[in-house]
Amino acid sequence: MKKMNTEEVTSITLALTGASGAQYGLRLLGCLLDAGAQVSLMISQPAQVVIATETDVDLPGRAEEQQIFLSEYFDAAENQLQVFGREQWMSPLASGSNTARAMVVCPCSSATLSAIAQGASRDLIERAADVMLKERRQLILLHREMPVSSIHLENMLKLSREGVVIMPASPGFYHRPQDLDELIDFVVARILDHLRIEHTLLPRWGEHHT
Repeated sequence: MKKMNTEEVTSITLALTGASGAQYGLRLLGCLLDAGAQVSLMISQPAQVVIATETDVDLPGRAEEQQIFLSEYFDAAENQLQVFGREQWMSPLASGSNTARAMVVCPCSSATLSAIAQGASRDLIERAADVMLKERRQLILLHREMPVSSIHLENMLKLSREGVVIMPASPGFYHRPQDLDELIDFVVARILDHLRIEHTLLPRWGEHHT
């Protein structure tokens, strides 16, 4: 496990919820850690089911075990990754005094979208998102469902008016992707762009024609 340089560390909160698209969240996690970000991670119980269904990642069930497993899986620096359970109300994520400058829910289920829009705060993921809203910090939701109902659209509009970035998982094809990984990287690259984290996941528009 690497040692992390603590100078100018970017703190990001990441949540994986129970929508299809676990690959997006895991890829984003790996990219954030590779970029040297300090990541606070939450994985809902439905997300654990999706991870087991969609990937070969054998994720443990408890937050403490997930932290050890994922730190080793992504070769994270010491103390770079912290994983929190759904009811860890004394975690820094439950308070506006936490240092995270941004939060990403990737993927974001329609249930989580609704709960955030209503300010439900029934678990730590919802509370952490509510903190981002009240503190006027960056919140990105990677919604992954189609088609969307009027209820979904109304919730998106409500959050967008609060400054939330609603980012459907819609990969582009102008870079002529050759495999599934390149489609995943397209979406993850857009998230990293909004987080202002440099990457080389794919050529930018126009670069592939030069």
